Amino acid sequence: MLDTVLLAVGPGDADRSDELAEAVLEVAKPADATVVLAHVFNSSEYDDVLDRLEFDPEMDEIDPDAVAARHATIHDLQDILDQHDVDYEVQGAVGEHGPTIVDLAASTDADRVIVGGRRRSPTGKAVFGSTAQEVLLSAPCPVTFVRHDEAAE
Repeated sequence: MLDTVLLAVGPGDADRSDELAEAVLEVAKPADATVVLAHVFNSSEYDDVLDRLEFDPEMDEIDPDAVAARHATIHDLQDILDQHDVDYEVQGAVGEHGPTIVDLAASTDADRVIVGGRRRSPTGKAVFGSTAQEVLLSAPCPVTFVRHDEAAE
């Protein structure tokens, strides 16, 4: 039985919202599970988003959940989940993508994690790392990987 599904998105997921939403609906809707829409930013991405979304720099501390809630990718996913009457909550987190997603899976007691990714060469993975690979190997629950088909673009 699935109670909680974590859909982790990042800066590269804006162009695949529909694919990610389809994957989350396949597992969450039949189980009547709650979806945690989590946007994970590394430090530089977070600073860029704060500037782009015009957050007030005078504020003492800006909550990553509030930043995530204003992000376009999250809005797109919320619209789709609303259309299908799926319960969700939004969380934001700042840190290295892979370990932060794994931590979110543990802290939300997720029964399933869904992440997107692109096909990469072994050299590309060795040089740049692989968020999806980190999550697949380290998550405390099953992980669904949604591959982005760049050839279809």
